[in-house]
Amino acid sequence: MEWKMAPSAMAIAAKNVIFELTQNGHEAFWVGGCIRDELLGRPVHDMDITTSAVPEEVIAIFARSVPTGLAHGTVTVLQDGHGFEVTTYRTESGYVDHRRPDHVVFVSDVKEDLRRRDFTINAICCGRGGDLIDPFGGEKDLALRVIRCVGDAEERFDEDALRMLRCVRFASVLDFSIAKNTWRGLLRKRDKLAHIAVERVRAELERIVEGPHPRRGLAMLARCDLLARGKAPFPWTGTDMAAAAAFTAAIGELESARLRWALLLHALKQSAQEADELLRAWTFSGTTRTGVVQVLRVREAWTAALEAVPPGEPGGTDLLRRRWIAAVLSFGVEAAEGWLSLLAILPAAALPAATSPADSKDSPAVSIPAFSKISPAVNTPAAPELVNGLIHLQAAREWITQMPLTSLSELAVTGNELAEALDKRPGPWVGKMLNALLQAAASGDLLNDKQLLLLEAKRMDGHEL
Repeated sequence: MEWKMAPSAMAIAAKNVIFELTQNGHEAFWVGGCIRDELLGRPVHDMDITTSAVPEEVIAIFARSVPTGLAHGTVTVLQDGHGFEVTTYRTESGYVDHRRPDHVVFVSDVKEDLRRRDFTINAICCGRGGDLIDPFGGEKDLALRVIRCVGDAEERFDEDALRMLRCVRFASVLDFSIAKNTWRGLLRKRDKLAHIAVERVRAELERIVEGPHPRRGLAMLARCDLLARGKAPFPWTGTDMAAAAAFTAAIGELESARLRWALLLHALKQSAQEADELLRAWTFSGTTRTGVVQVLRVREAWTAALEAVPPGEPGGTDLLRRRWIAAVLSFGVEAAEGWLSLLAILPAAALPAATSPADSKDSPAVSIPAFSKISPAVNTPAAPELVNGLIHLQAAREWITQMPLTSLSELAVTGNELAEALDKRPGPWVGKMLNALLQAAASGDLLNDKQLLLLEAKRMDGHEL
């Protein structure tokens, strides 16, 4: 088949690199992911080039080049504002650490280079003329929508154990199936994942969970029980993962990666503290970890508030409102709204079809379209806090919008002003009093006015007024 690359600036620059290599007597081809994605009609973000030229020859041809991996034959060529990894045809052997080859031998046949690659869909190359070189049937597997190892699957996974997770990732992101022999090879070699650094495993897992078809990837991970073999703590069995699927039915609808992770950890019954420890062990960034944990802390505060205020109790709605406002002030509006977003999609699998939120006297009924998505196969009993949470979902959203302020920085009085007005030395009492004033102002009990706040502070401190 003739392959036609879309005429982007990057493609034109890459074509010029290939032209220079061929003009100097060498073979050169686009290879791997750029071919795969172009054939699938997906965006192409980078282009790799494979060549018969050895690194020294590549460096001699291009004035602007960086020797990024000479031992493995890779030179980064800078052309027209783009960087291209240009790698010499090679074979590899001796994967003692199940990740990197101990021996690399440069070869002259591009088919030998393609033979060392992971999956057939990544073992396709193409030159400037547009003809594909596809010795392992990658184009056919793209049409069949299947992930298949090049050659023997057990050998490929034994060479580089991360390929097992990449296999699941490609199947998840592309919405493909996995060939039977490849799947069997993965199951036989899954213990080898223990050789792979946590950071690399986490990076692949992020692409699965944050990709376009997370449920597919999570289902595959539950079936193969691969993650339990890695270095990072993974305190769940495949059965636990399968049970969590009922609560993550709508995970793909969440645009926020932070909320996807929060939903998954909620479904796996993790407390905020447990989630914090796990995300640290999995080397997630501090920003991601904090964002996820704050959502789960809001969940815990909301659940505690619901348990403390039984449905139908006189004055219960106002008490619940105040406790909810306290949670918003403690953990932030973003985290609070994040939990409400999760709560709104949890009924898709977590609540039985007969459940109705219309029985509350304290707040209006809330229509949840997600109820229509419940699978008849799901028979998960509804947790009372989820039912009660849904009853008050719309009210909780409105309570946030009605808050006149949401943080200490908006309070009309400062700690120094409090200390001066009360004629006291600053200390821990300042923070406690500021938070009490913030709660009162945010709840609507007190206007956010400096003089009124100072009067309230004096009353709280026992001053005669």
